Amino acid sequence: MAGDPLLGLHIGVDTEKVVVSPYPIRMRTGRAKRIRSGSVTEVVAVQPSGRTRADRNRLVSQLALALLVLSAVLCALGIPWWAPAAGSVALVGLVSWEQARAARAGVLALPRGEDGRVLWAREERLAYERALAVSRRVRRTWPELGDVIDPADADRMLTRALHQLAELMARRQDIRGLRAELVAAGRADLSVDRATRQAVVACRERVEALWWETGQAAKRMLVGINTAALAGEGMIVQQRTSRCGQDAEPAVSQLAVAGGAHAAEAGPELAERAAAVVAAYRELAAL
Repeated sequence: MAGDPLLGLHIGVDTEKVVVSPYPIRMRTGRAKRIRSGSVTEVVAVQPSGRTRADRNRLVSQLALALLVLSAVLCALGIPWWAPAAGSVALVGLVSWEQARAARAGVLALPRGEDGRVLWAREERLAYERALAVSRRVRRTWPELGDVIDPADADRMLTRALHQLAELMARRQDIRGLRAELVAAGRADLSVDRATRQAVVACRERVEALWWETGQAAKRMLVGINTAALAGEGMIVQQRTSRCGQDAEPAVSQLAVAGGAHAAEAGPELAERAAAVVAAYRELAAL
């Protein structure tokens, strides 16, 4: 992509595709809600309102009638007729347009040029959407991990990983299409042209090697994001357990018999969790 993903990444999802771009994503039809988390902005298509044309016309007619009465009252008060009339026409037009837009299914516009990536294939879309869902889990851990990681650095790492994963999935999508074409060519009768048959076989071998390579790279990225989520969540659970133990220790000490048990020290395990979190983010940065 032409833009710097560290400055921000826009990720859009509708019913037919996933769009990833360093620039804001527009809508082709319908509406969308935008959710910003750090340097990532998610654009999610909104479900259509379900209002039929008759329902929309009824609403606009009622609004027009109310504005007509209001305009008549304003004219009676000495206000020039053209001012309320112009305002009424503009408002009715705006409401009519917004109602029609809300009734259409939300479809993302395609990014211009080569600045974005579009995932059409079901497999790549689902894999990226899963990674996006896990990235939300990662971000939810940051408020309680401020003493272990720098949220700003973690945001840059995660945004870069999502950017690179989008490029990898787009490449894998292209390879998937080429594999299908080569399989179809391999089924054709090429017995009369040995050179062509050999070329197809060689090309299939190269494509299969690329398929395996991109699959392994995608797996490493997905595992890296998931590891960061699990490490952060585990660290938070351990922190809360440690605080609970510290709060309960006075009561336990009072109830313990002479020479009895003391609350277990959680320090070593908490340190191990913190080291696991740091290691997870180092692996994410190395992707």
